[in-house]
Amino acid sequence: MIKCIVTGGAGFIGSHLVEKLVKKKYSVIVIDDFSTGQIKNLAKVKDKIKIVKHDISKSKNLDKYFHQVKYVFHLAAKADIVPSIEQPKEYFNTNVLGTLNILEACKLNKVKKIIYAASSSSYGIAKEYPTSEQSIISPQYPYALTKYMGEELVVHWSKVYKLNYISLRLFNVYGLRARTTGAYGAMFGVFLAQKSNNKPLTVVGNGKQSRDFTYVTDIADAFFVAALSKKNNEIINIGTGKPTSVIEIVKKLKSKYQFIKKRPGEPDITHSSTSKAKKILKWKYKISISEGIQIMLNNINLWKNAPIWTKSKISKSTKSWFKYLK
Repeated sequence: MIKCIVTGGAGFIGSHLVEKLVKKKYSVIVIDDFSTGQIKNLAKVKDKIKIVKHDISKSKNLDKYFHQVKYVFHLAAKADIVPSIEQPKEYFNTNVLGTLNILEACKLNKVKKIIYAASSSSYGIAKEYPTSEQSIISPQYPYALTKYMGEELVVHWSKVYKLNYISLRLFNVYGLRARTTGAYGAMFGVFLAQKSNNKPLTVVGNGKQSRDFTYVTDIADAFFVAALSKKNNEIINIGTGKPTSVIEIVKKLKSKYQFIKKRPGEPDITHSSTSKAKKILKWKYKISISEGIQIMLNNINLWKNAPIWTKSKISKSTKSWFKYLK
Protein backbone atom coordinates (compact mmCIF):
# COMPACT_ATOMS: atom_id res chain seq x y z
CA MET A 1 0.00 0.00 0.00
CA ILE A 2 1.17 3.51 -0.80
CA LYS A 3 1.74 5.40 2.43
CA CYS A 4 0.72 9.05 2.76
CA ILE A 5 0.16 11.74 5.36
CA VAL A 6 -2.67 14.24 5.52
CA THR A 7 -1.99 17.12 7.89
CA GLY A 8 -5.22 18.68 9.06
CA GLY A 9 -6.88 15.41 8.07
CA ALA A 10 -9.67 15.75 10.64
CA GLY A 11 -10.69 19.12 9.22
CA PHE A 12 -13.16 20.26 6.59
CA ILE A 13 -11.24 19.53 3.39
CA GLY A 14 -8.79 17.08 4.92
CA SER A 15 -11.43 14.58 6.07
CA HIS A 16 -12.94 14.40 2.57
CA LEU A 17 -9.46 13.80 1.15
CA VAL A 18 -8.77 11.07 3.72
CA GLU A 19 -11.98 9.27 2.72
CA LYS A 20 -10.95 9.39 -0.91
CA LEU A 21 -7.46 8.04 -0.16
CA VAL A 22 -8.86 5.18 1.91
CA LYS A 23 -11.28 4.34 -0.91
CA LYS A 24 -8.29 4.23 -3.27
CA LYS A 25 -6.56 1.75 -0.89
CA TYR A 26 -3.85 4.10 0.39
CA SER A 27 -2.31 3.76 3.84
CA VAL A 28 -3.16 7.05 5.57
CA ILE A 29 -1.71 8.83 8.58
CA VAL A 30 -3.70 11.84 9.78
CA ILE A 31 -1.78 14.50 11.70
CA ASP A 32 -4.08 17.00 13.40
CA ASP A 33 -4.02 18.98 16.64
CA PHE A 34 -7.84 18.91 16.79
CA SER A 35 -8.07 22.62 17.52
CA THR A 36 -10.68 22.86 14.77
CA GLY A 37 -10.68 19.37 13.25
CA GLN A 38 -13.05 16.81 14.74
CA ILE A 39 -12.79 13.06 15.13
CA LYS A 40 -16.40 12.71 13.98
CA ASN A 41 -15.30 13.95 10.55
CA LEU A 42 -13.36 10.70 10.23
CA ALA A 43 -16.13 8.43 11.52
CA LYS A 44 -16.40 6.49 8.24
CA VAL A 45 -12.69 5.63 8.08
CA LYS A 46 -11.19 5.96 11.57
CA ASP A 47 -10.66 2.17 11.87
CA LYS A 48 -8.71 2.13 8.61
CA ILE A 49 -6.24 4.95 9.30
CA LYS A 50 -3.67 6.04 11.86
CA ILE A 51 -4.53 9.23 13.73
CA VAL A 52 -1.78 11.28 15.37
CA LYS A 53 -2.59 14.25 17.58
CA HIS A 54 0.23 16.73 17.03
CA ASP A 55 0.66 20.48 16.77
CA ILE A 56 2.73 21.00 13.61
CA SER A 57 4.24 24.21 15.00
CA LYS A 58 6.17 21.90 17.36
CA SER A 59 8.83 19.90 15.52
CA LYS A 60 9.65 17.47 18.33
CA ASN A 61 8.87 13.83 17.38
CA LEU A 62 7.20 14.95 14.14
CA ASP A 63 9.54 13.48 11.55
CA LYS A 64 9.20 9.88 12.82
CA TYR A 65 5.74 9.65 11.25
CA PHE A 66 7.14 10.40 7.78
CA HIS A 67 9.18 7.22 7.43
CA GLN A 68 8.53 5.57 4.03
CA VAL A 69 5.79 8.11 3.21
CA LYS A 70 5.40 8.76 -0.51
CA TYR A 71 2.95 11.69 -0.52
CA VAL A 72 2.30 14.43 2.01
CA PHE A 73 -0.90 16.45 1.70
CA HIS A 74 -0.34 19.55 3.80
CA LEU A 75 -3.69 21.09 4.72
CA ALA A 76 -3.17 21.90 8.42
CA ALA A 77 -3.52 25.64 8.97
CA LYS A 78 -5.25 28.31 10.96
CA ALA A 79 -7.99 29.98 8.93
CA ASP A 80 -10.36 32.99 9.15
CA ILE A 81 -9.63 36.66 8.75
CA VAL A 82 -10.51 38.32 12.07
CA PRO A 83 -8.56 35.91 14.33
CA SER A 84 -5.52 36.32 12.08
CA ILE A 85 -5.66 40.09 12.60
CA GLU A 86 -5.98 39.67 16.34
CA GLN A 87 -3.48 36.81 16.75
CA PRO A 88 -0.92 37.12 13.93
CA LYS A 89 1.81 35.32 15.87
CA GLU A 90 -0.34 32.20 16.25
CA TYR A 91 -1.04 32.23 12.52
CA PHE A 92 2.66 32.60 11.77
CA ASN A 93 3.53 29.73 14.10
CA THR A 94 1.08 27.32 12.51
CA ASN A 95 0.97 28.42 8.88
CA VAL A 96 4.63 29.34 8.42
CA LEU A 97 6.69 27.61 11.12
CA GLY A 98 4.38 24.60 10.93
CA THR A 99 4.93 24.36 7.18
CA LEU A 100 8.69 24.61 7.73
CA ASN A 101 8.50 21.69 10.18
CA ILE A 102 6.52 19.60 7.69
CA LEU A 103 9.04 20.39 4.94
CA GLU A 104 11.95 19.40 7.16
CA ALA A 105 10.26 16.09 7.97
CA CYS A 106 9.73 15.53 4.24
CA LYS A 107 13.36 16.31 3.50
CA LEU A 108 14.73 14.03 6.21
CA ASN A 109 12.57 11.12 5.08
CA LYS A 110 12.95 11.66 1.33
CA VAL A 111 9.22 12.08 0.70
CA LYS A 112 8.50 11.91 -3.03
CA LYS A 113 6.02 14.80 -3.21
CA ILE A 114 4.18 17.35 -1.10
CA ILE A 115 0.84 18.83 -2.14
CA TYR A 116 0.29 22.14 -0.38
CA ALA A 117 -3.07 23.76 0.31
CA ALA A 118 -2.40 27.36 -0.70
CA SER A 119 -5.00 30.12 -0.78
CA SER A 120 -6.41 32.34 -3.50
CA SER A 121 -6.57 35.04 -0.81
CA SER A 122 -2.88 35.64 -1.59
CA TYR A 123 -4.05 37.58 -4.68
CA GLY A 124 -5.87 40.04 -2.43
CA ILE A 125 -8.00 42.34 -4.54
CA ALA A 126 -6.90 40.91 -7.87
CA LYS A 127 -6.02 43.09 -10.85
CA GLU A 128 -7.32 40.66 -13.48
CA TYR A 129 -10.31 38.36 -13.89
CA PRO A 130 -10.23 35.49 -14.33
CA THR A 131 -7.20 35.52 -12.08
CA SER A 132 -4.23 33.50 -13.33
CA GLU A 133 -1.35 32.04 -11.35
CA GLN A 134 0.88 34.85 -12.67
CA SER A 135 -1.28 37.56 -11.11
CA ILE A 136 0.19 39.98 -8.59
CA ILE A 137 0.37 38.72 -5.01
CA SER A 138 -1.18 41.21 -2.60
CA PRO A 139 -2.41 39.63 0.67
CA GLN A 140 -4.71 41.92 2.65
CA TYR A 141 -4.57 40.28 6.11
CA PRO A 142 -2.28 37.96 8.13
CA TYR A 143 -4.06 34.71 7.21
CA ALA A 144 -3.50 35.36 3.50
CA LEU A 145 0.08 36.47 4.12
CA THR A 146 1.01 33.42 6.19
CA LYS A 147 -0.51 31.03 3.66
CA TYR A 148 1.53 32.67 0.92
CA MET A 149 4.68 32.55 3.07
CA GLY A 150 4.05 28.82 3.53
CA GLU A 151 3.82 28.44 -0.23
CA GLU A 152 7.08 30.33 -0.69
CA LEU A 153 8.76 27.93 1.72
CA VAL A 154 7.46 24.96 -0.27
CA VAL A 155 8.81 26.42 -3.50
CA HIS A 156 12.17 27.23 -1.94
CA TRP A 157 12.59 23.76 -0.39
CA SER A 158 11.94 22.34 -3.84
CA LYS A 159 14.69 24.45 -5.37
CA VAL A 160 17.27 23.77 -2.68
CA TYR A 161 16.45 20.26 -1.47
CA LYS A 162 14.83 18.81 -4.64
CA LEU A 163 11.51 18.11 -2.93
CA ASN A 164 8.76 17.77 -5.53
CA TYR A 165 5.62 19.78 -4.91
CA ILE A 166 2.35 21.03 -6.30
CA SER A 167 0.76 24.03 -4.61
CA LEU A 168 -3.00 24.36 -5.07
CA ARG A 169 -4.42 27.85 -4.61
CA LEU A 170 -7.95 27.10 -3.50
CA PHE A 171 -10.91 29.33 -4.28
CA ASN A 172 -13.86 29.64 -1.86
CA VAL A 173 -14.34 26.04 -0.74
CA TYR A 174 -17.78 25.09 0.63
CA GLY A 175 -19.67 21.93 1.54
CA LEU A 176 -20.42 19.43 4.28
CA ARG A 177 -18.20 19.45 7.39
CA ALA A 178 -17.36 23.13 7.05
CA ARG A 179 -16.56 24.39 10.54
CA THR A 180 -19.67 25.34 12.51
CA THR A 181 -18.05 26.74 15.66
CA GLY A 182 -15.67 29.50 16.64
CA ALA A 183 -15.06 32.85 14.96
CA TYR A 184 -17.28 34.58 12.43
CA GLY A 185 -16.16 33.13 9.13
CA ALA A 186 -17.23 31.45 5.91
CA MET A 187 -20.46 32.64 4.32
CA PHE A 188 -22.23 29.30 3.87
CA GLY A 189 -21.77 28.30 7.51
CA VAL A 190 -23.18 31.62 8.64
CA PHE A 191 -26.12 31.45 6.23
CA LEU A 192 -27.07 27.82 6.96
CA ALA A 193 -27.05 28.36 10.72
CA GLN A 194 -29.24 31.43 10.24
CA LYS A 195 -31.62 29.60 7.90
CA SER A 196 -31.93 26.51 10.08
CA ASN A 197 -32.94 28.77 12.97
CA ASN A 198 -35.31 30.90 10.85
CA LYS A 199 -33.17 34.03 11.16
CA PRO A 200 -32.47 36.51 8.35
CA LEU A 201 -29.33 35.95 6.31
CA THR A 202 -26.75 38.72 6.80
CA VAL A 203 -25.61 39.84 3.36
CA VAL A 204 -22.43 41.91 3.24
CA GLY A 205 -22.63 45.09 1.16
CA ASN A 206 -25.20 44.94 -1.62
CA GLY A 207 -24.78 41.21 -2.24
CA LYS A 208 -23.62 41.75 -5.81
CA GLN A 209 -20.10 40.61 -4.99
CA SER A 210 -19.40 37.17 -6.46
CA ARG A 211 -17.23 34.25 -5.46
CA ASP A 212 -15.77 31.24 -7.23
CA PHE A 213 -17.44 28.67 -4.97
CA THR A 214 -15.94 25.18 -5.29
CA TYR A 215 -17.46 22.11 -3.64
CA VAL A 216 -15.27 20.29 -1.15
CA THR A 217 -15.25 16.86 -2.80
CA ASP A 218 -14.05 18.46 -6.03
CA ILE A 219 -11.23 20.01 -4.01
CA ALA A 220 -10.34 16.59 -2.55
CA ASP A 221 -10.23 15.21 -6.10
CA ALA A 222 -7.79 17.96 -7.08
CA PHE A 223 -5.39 17.00 -4.29
CA PHE A 224 -5.52 13.36 -5.32
CA VAL A 225 -4.82 13.96 -9.02
CA ALA A 226 -2.08 16.46 -8.09
CA ALA A 227 -0.26 13.72 -6.16
CA LEU A 228 -0.52 11.23 -9.01
CA SER A 229 0.38 13.74 -11.70
CA LYS A 230 3.75 13.32 -13.37
CA LYS A 231 3.99 17.09 -13.40
CA ASN A 232 5.86 18.58 -10.46
CA ASN A 233 6.83 21.95 -9.04
CA GLU A 234 3.74 23.86 -10.17
CA ILE A 235 1.42 26.43 -8.60
CA ILE A 236 -2.14 25.82 -9.77
CA ASN A 237 -5.46 27.56 -9.15
CA ILE A 238 -8.35 25.31 -8.16
CA GLY A 239 -11.79 26.79 -8.77
CA THR A 240 -14.78 26.42 -11.05
CA GLY A 241 -14.09 29.52 -13.13
CA LYS A 242 -17.79 30.38 -12.71
CA PRO A 243 -18.37 32.99 -9.97
CA THR A 244 -21.80 33.26 -8.34
CA SER A 245 -23.06 36.39 -6.62
CA VAL A 246 -24.03 36.32 -2.96
CA ILE A 247 -27.53 37.53 -3.77
CA GLU A 248 -27.94 34.58 -6.17
CA ILE A 249 -26.98 32.25 -3.31
CA VAL A 250 -29.56 33.91 -1.08
CA LYS A 251 -32.23 33.31 -3.69
CA LYS A 252 -31.24 29.65 -3.99
CA LEU A 253 -31.48 29.31 -0.21
CA LYS A 254 -34.98 30.87 -0.32
CA SER A 255 -34.54 32.84 2.89
CA LYS A 256 -35.26 36.31 4.15
CA TYR A 257 -32.20 38.52 4.43
CA GLN A 258 -30.79 41.86 5.52
CA PHE A 259 -27.76 43.87 4.45
CA ILE A 260 -24.74 44.63 6.64
CA LYS A 261 -21.83 46.99 6.11
CA LYS A 262 -19.39 46.31 3.27
CA ARG A 263 -15.95 45.38 4.59
CA PRO A 264 -12.53 46.66 3.52
CA GLY A 265 -9.95 44.27 2.11
CA GLU A 266 -12.53 42.09 0.37
CA PRO A 267 -12.62 41.80 -3.42
CA ASP A 268 -15.83 42.37 -5.35
CA ILE A 269 -15.16 39.14 -7.20
CA THR A 270 -13.01 36.03 -7.01
CA HIS A 271 -12.72 34.28 -10.35
CA SER A 272 -10.21 31.52 -10.96
CA SER A 273 -8.47 30.96 -14.24
CA THR A 274 -8.88 27.20 -14.65
CA SER A 275 -6.77 26.63 -17.77
CA LYS A 276 -3.68 25.43 -15.90
CA ALA A 277 -5.64 22.96 -13.76
CA LYS A 278 -7.25 21.54 -16.89
CA LYS A 279 -4.00 21.37 -18.83
CA ILE A 280 -1.63 20.04 -16.17
CA LEU A 281 -3.89 18.04 -13.86
CA LYS A 282 -6.72 17.24 -16.28
CA TRP A 283 -8.95 18.42 -13.42
CA LYS A 284 -12.32 20.10 -13.71
CA TYR A 285 -15.04 20.60 -11.13
CA LYS A 286 -18.00 18.21 -11.18
CA ILE A 287 -20.52 19.67 -8.73
CA SER A 288 -22.35 22.83 -9.77
CA ILE A 289 -23.26 25.52 -7.26
CA SER A 290 -26.93 24.48 -7.44
CA GLU A 291 -26.04 20.84 -6.75
CA GLY A 292 -23.72 21.80 -3.89
CA ILE A 293 -26.33 23.99 -2.25
CA GLN A 294 -28.91 21.21 -2.51
CA ILE A 295 -26.54 18.76 -0.80
CA MET A 296 -26.16 21.18 2.10
CA LEU A 297 -29.89 21.92 2.31
CA ASN A 298 -30.52 18.18 2.47
CA ASN A 299 -28.24 18.14 5.52
CA ILE A 300 -29.17 21.49 7.04
CA ASN A 301 -29.71 20.01 10.50
CA LEU A 302 -25.91 19.82 10.75
CA TRP A 303 -25.97 23.60 11.23
CA LYS A 304 -28.88 23.67 13.68
CA ASN A 305 -26.64 24.12 16.72
CA ALA A 306 -24.00 26.28 15.05
CA PRO A 307 -23.48 29.88 16.26
CA ILE A 308 -26.22 32.18 15.00
CA TRP A 309 -24.64 35.40 13.78
CA THR A 310 -26.88 38.43 14.09
CA LYS A 311 -26.19 41.87 12.68
CA SER A 312 -25.05 43.19 16.08
CA LYS A 313 -22.88 40.15 16.85
CA ILE A 314 -21.14 40.45 13.49
CA SER A 315 -20.52 44.15 14.06
CA LYS A 316 -18.91 43.44 17.41
CA SER A 317 -16.87 40.50 16.11
CA THR A 318 -15.47 42.38 13.11
CA LYS A 319 -14.39 45.59 14.86
CA SER A 320 -10.71 44.76 14.41
CA TRP A 321 -11.36 44.05 10.71
CA PHE A 322 -12.59 47.62 10.16
CA LYS A 323 -9.88 49.03 12.44
CA TYR A 324 -6.91 47.49 10.64
CA LEU A 325 -8.09 46.98 7.07
CA LYS A 326 -9.68 50.39 6.45
